[in-house]
Amino acid sequence: MSDGGRASVPPEGKKSKSDVLQRAPHSKPPFTLGELKKAIPPHRFLRSIPQSFSYVVYDLTVAFIFFYVATKYFQNLPQPLCNLAWPLYWMCQGCVLTGVWVIAHECGHHAFSNYQWLDDAVGFILHSALLVPYFSWKFSHRRHHSNTGSLERDEVFVPKVKSEIRGFAKLRNNPPGRVILLLVKLTLGWPLYLLFNVSGRHYERFACHYDPHCPIYLDSERMLILISDAGVLAVIYGLYCLVASKGLAWVLCVYGGPLLVVNGFLVLITYLQHTHPALPHYDSTEWDWLRGALATADRDYGILNKVFHNITDTHVAHHLFSTMPHYHAMEATKAIEPILGNYYQFDRTPIFKAMWREVKECVYVEQDEGDQKKGVYWYKNKL
Repeated sequence: MSDGGRASVPPEGKKSKSDVLQRAPHSKPPFTLGELKKAIPPHRFLRSIPQSFSYVVYDLTVAFIFFYVATKYFQNLPQPLCNLAWPLYWMCQGCVLTGVWVIAHECGHHAFSNYQWLDDAVGFILHSALLVPYFSWKFSHRRHHSNTGSLERDEVFVPKVKSEIRGFAKLRNNPPGRVILLLVKLTLGWPLYLLFNVSGRHYERFACHYDPHCPIYLDSERMLILISDAGVLAVIYGLYCLVASKGLAWVLCVYGGPLLVVNGFLVLITYLQHTHPALPHYDSTEWDWLRGALATADRDYGILNKVFHNITDTHVAHHLFSTMPHYHAMEATKAIEPILGNYYQFDRTPIFKAMWREVKECVYVEQDEGDQKKGVYWYKNKL
């Protein structure tokens, strides 16, 4: 793989422009999940309440400091500097709050503590504060982890086969179209997914994360969907009261700007973890859980790896062992990497370069002509 990644060598005669990033293995791996787990020291699976809460306290403290500085001192800056200070605040605060989002995500996986009620309480509060319906997302995300890489049952960033591609996909054939597509994806992608299941799995009826009767959910889960909605509505009401007290501009600057950054990073991180020219997808004839879990890629966000609690560069280990706390994921990744070999995908391509490459190269998935494995699909870009 490009810039230090690992992957298998593609078959001779099938190397295309996109195969500069050599394809990952797609046959059944010569190791089991149990063998991978044995390679990780047992204490790395332990969840510590004090350690988990230390990350919550740290993130919220940093977020408060940014908030305090912005609201206390920005108004005293001369006009040109003030105009520059707010976007800088949005980016910094958005990155910190993305870390808060990741902790709530851990709660949804029962990776925060040994107590499910505590995980759900913390996750519900943190996600609701960021306008995320906690239980609704928890259930759909759990199904994503159960079906990663499956063209029929995966829940997010499910690629289309060529026959499903519509005319708007031709936007990707030129640079301005790709810019527009990325802007829409990074600004509206997250709310569009929650509201309309955009980029999600196909269902026979309308799917929405706020709808307790949505086909995503089981009957036993529907009351918790309503609780998720109530949490989001409570925060919206709080924001309404702040607008009445402080004004719309104040709320947009202090909360809206950072939230836009959080939503953008959520989409970008998830998109790049599951969209890569080297990663296979499978239909029901070939898919199995382990191969699907391995059809993900770790990425390098530089210093933001730590800010995002390493959800970016330990995502393969996270898919294999979702209840493992994030503060053990780096050690776990190092322990299983020798066993995974070419099945481990790590791409050090700079993020903005990778984002542009993926939106250009990964338009739809298709089987290779003459491939014996008819249920294995690869990203293509020729419409």
